[in-house]
Amino acid sequence: MPGTPKAASALGTGDSGLPVPRFVSLASSEVNVRMGPSTSHKVKWTFIKAGLPVEVLREFGNWRQVRDAEGEEGWIHAALLSGRRTVLVSPWASDENVPLRAVAKATAKPIAYLEPSVLADVKRCDGSWCSISGRGWQGLVPQRLLWGVYPKETVD
Repeated sequence: MPGTPKAASALGTGDSGLPVPRFVSLASSEVNVRMGPSTSHKVKWTFIKAGLPVEVLREFGNWRQVRDAEGEEGWIHAALLSGRRTVLVSPWASDENVPLRAVAKATAKPIAYLEPSVLADVKRCDGSWCSISGRGWQGLVPQRLLWGVYPKETVD
């Protein structure tokens, strides 16, 4: 499935002492993504939305090589990243709304439908379902339909 996270075969530790790979989010509403790990490298593109999830693939000093939901990779300074966990709802689906449920059961009646690429905060994940929220809504979604958490990952 395009856009689904690709976890490394073995979890390692980066220069920061934190696990690599891992998901983080953008701490600023304007974040330059560079070709390499320094300000002397050319800007590939600029994110313009705070809170978007990115996957940290490698660390080099204060720089993080990241991958976005579309599979694009580049380098971001660590100061522009946050440990806050966020997800995008099925960004690989262009026209398939995802049911938001009040309980973690596929047969539970939906309380709302989320459009593809809706940005949400992660409250917790049990490896199968995640409790997520946004402005004025909260509920549960199957973890496999979210980009920003790994399959079977637990988040507290």
